Amino acid sequence: MDFKEIKEIIRIFDKSGLNKLKVKDKDFEISLQKGFETALQPSVQVTQAPTQTPSAPVAPSVTTEVSKEEKAEAPKKGEYITSPMVGTFYRAPSPDSPPFVKVGDRVSKGQTIGIIEAMKIFNEIEAEFDCKILEILVEDGQPVEYDMPLFLVERL
Repeated sequence: MDFKEIKEIIRIFDKSGLNKLKVKDKDFEISLQKGFETALQPSVQVTQAPTQTPSAPVAPSVTTEVSKEEKAEAPKKGEYITSPMVGTFYRAPSPDSPPFVKVGDRVSKGQTIGIIEAMKIFNEIEAEFDCKILEILVEDGQPVEYDMPLFLVERL
């Protein structure tokens, strides 16, 4: 199964009413799940048995280090708006434009809150419910992964 097929499965799953999906194809397996038990638990698992064919190099995943002070803080209250796909996150429609949202903004359901560029296509990220932006968790131009938290919000 190639990257385009995996991306299409994720896109279809994201738009469906399903909460879990597991696909097996010979030595390839992918499991998808919507929602979290904990805030940062990964919900996409992809496994593939070793094969003799060489594969393309995989980009290293983005990680951030958390300082001791941040670890000691109480857990943040609110809900996460997560990335529906892999790509590059942008806070504004263009470099000259103001960002779609700032911390403290009240957002209506369906309002654009960011853009993710994937394969030269710009996909608008919309709020799924009325909310207040508590924290923006990614930087402008930062690569994001599927289901990675983008915003910490409070439902209104």
